[in-house]
Order: sequence, then C-alpha cells, then structure tokens
Amino acid sequence: MRNYIRSYSKGGSYFFTVNLAQRKQNDLLIRHIDELRNACRYIQQRHPLVIEAMVVLPEHLHCIWRLPEGDDAYSLRWRLLKAHFSRHIDRGETISASRLRKNERGLWQRRYWEHQIRDDTDFQRHLDYIHYNPVKHGYVKNAADWPYSSIHRWIKLGVYTKDWAAMPATIEQNWG
Repeated sequence: MRNYIRSYSKGGSYFFTVNLAQRKQNDLLIRHIDELRNACRYIQQRHPLVIEAMVVLPEHLHCIWRLPEGDDAYSLRWRLLKAHFSRHIDRGETISASRLRKNERGLWQRRYWEHQIRDDTDFQRHLDYIHYNPVKHGYVKNAADWPYSSIHRWIKLGVYTKDWAAMPATIEQNWG
C-alpha cells in the first residue's frame, strides 16, 4: 500500500474534493442537502472552521476550509462530517466486504483530495474552480443558477457578477 503524506499547516486554508463511493447516477448529496448542511454545522460547532466556499453536486463536493490558528485537524473534521451525514441517511447502499469487516457504511469514498492554498492567486483559482463546477458538469448554463453553491454569497460580496461563467448566447444556442 502506498503511503500518502497529507499537507498539514496549523491555521491553513485547504481546497477539498470529496466523493461518494457510488458516483454513477447518484444524487444523494443534493437529495439530502439539509442533512449535509446539518453535518457541516455539527462539525463547525465542535471543531470551528470557516467554510470559505463550497459547491455540492449530486455525487461529489468541492470546498475551501480555513482552520483556526494553531489547528490542522481537517482529517478529524472530515471523519466527523462523513459519519454525521451517514448516520442521518437511510441504509440501502452497496457495501463492500472490506467495509463490512470494518463496520463501515458505503456512502463515501474513504479518501479525499486536499490541496493547501498557497496564496491569494491560488485561493482565487480554486474559488473559480468550485463555482464553475456545475457549469463544467452540464448541470446549469450559468454558475449563479446552481442552488447548492456559495457563489451566491460571493456575488453579494462583489467578487462575482450574476452572469460570471455564463455561456455566451452563441454557445448556448448550439449546446442544447
């Protein structure tokens, strides 16, 4: 087994991609968006963090978290978030033999992708990636049309306009 070394920096900001175990034709995250929001509140109450940005797609999510000074325990937070969400979702997913042996649910992929944000340019690049993702996957033609995105907060802050990442009319006409 390959040893994966994660980057930890106390008080750092991180970009994450977290996937469901069964991604094909799975809308679990948006179907249970309230439970996911509750799971986020649950961890924030117990282990504070700032969710700088987030987009929830049917079977995966992207976010940027900023941890408090002196704290680098994002792995703990993800473990708690995934567990809290899983406890509030009816069983029914396919569970592998290895997960059964470990008494695990089969909702989430065990691993996730993390990237430590290095500077303001890196932050903006990942912020754009997060907010463009529903357009990239073909769920909407305009990023602001996706309801499960922090883009709405960033539009209010003046970072984005309502038509940011909207397809030009000529492309939109040929798309459908």
